[in-house]
Amino acid sequence: METLTQLDRIERNSLLASKSVLNFEEVKWLTGLSASHLYKLTASRNIPHFRPSGKMLYFDRKEIENWMKRGRVKTAEEIESEAVTYLIKNT
Repeated sequence: METLTQLDRIERNSLLASKSVLNFEEVKWLTGLSASHLYKLTASRNIPHFRPSGKMLYFDRKEIENWMKRGRVKTAEEIESEAVTYLIKNT
């Protein structure tokens, strides 16, 4: 049974990697978000999506990946480097 689960996961990963347009279930799986949270994000227009027929939701993979990368937190090293640069320029 565990082998079948692993094979299913491998198949899903390879199929998902080859697609540029994703459906609701695929985005849910890709992001790890619950269905209810993903619906809230689409209803409030906080996640990029398409609704060509007014019912089905579709997502552009690149847009979702970019959306997931928002709000990057800088490392301590990056902050320190910026501070040093700032001090050099302003002294």
